[in-house]
Amino acid sequence: MLNRFSDELHNCEESNLSKDFLTEEIKGLEDAKRIELPNFLPCEAFLRIFRRKVERISYLPIKFTEKYWDYIDDVVTSVLTRHSEMYYQLKVSAKGAAHNLVQKLREQSINRVKEIVEMEKLTGYTCNPDYMREWNELMNQQDYFINQITGTDMMLPPYPEDLQGFGKIQVEHLRQHSNVLILQQAFDLKMRTVAYWKIFKVRLVDSMALHLQYCVHNLVNNDIDEIVKELMGPDGHGMEKMLVESPAIVAKRENLKNSIKVLKESKDSVAKVMDRIVVYDAYLV
Repeated sequence: MLNRFSDELHNCEESNLSKDFLTEEIKGLEDAKRIELPNFLPCEAFLRIFRRKVERISYLPIKFTEKYWDYIDDVVTSVLTRHSEMYYQLKVSAKGAAHNLVQKLREQSINRVKEIVEMEKLTGYTCNPDYMREWNELMNQQDYFINQITGTDMMLPPYPEDLQGFGKIQVEHLRQHSNVLILQQAFDLKMRTVAYWKIFKVRLVDSMALHLQYCVHNLVNNDIDEIVKELMGPDGHGMEKMLVESPAIVAKRENLKNSIKVLKESKDSVAKVMDRIVVYDAYLV
């Protein structure tokens, strides 16, 4: 289940690195334009792009959390049902108590997952050295890529450029930009976003795994006591009351006893009649 979530995250639309290459980055730089040093890359542009990407995938961890708790609900219910099969009243009450507990934990878990996603949107940070390594490797292609777009031969056919880590990229839409500095900054911003997005995806999957493992640990070792408390009731005698037969069951049991008693009496009466018939027949003979 966790692997499936990881696959969905890595294969979602936001992980498509080559689509509309640099378009969003150029727009982000233009939106964040202000008086500043010419080689200064505004952090706000990076955060805007990253926040939008996180927002677009925010439904995935929530959907995964809901599926996970559906599975936990089924497991807890099946275990309690199996162990209370012989006691109908107890089985029904235990299933209800378990469902209520799981729903409460599900809501808490979803709220926690939403917090995890919101924390990621606040700032870009990682101590993972892979971020700088990845960014440096990607930036090594900047000069070649910019030269291919801004070369003097503007009659170049619109062939896609092959960029390491991205594959074939359509660049014709970028040749309309005459500002080389904007293209360089957009390329830098793209590479930072790509390198950080990889870190983010791994971190999100790890966070989900640790969070849900912690939830299950608490459910088994602590929260399961709430089911017992609900079954026991405020006076502590709820379990005993469930094992006491209801008036309807008692009435049915009494009716059954009376029917059996009548059948026995009928059997004795029939036996006496048969004995008399046998004696009478013997007398006639």
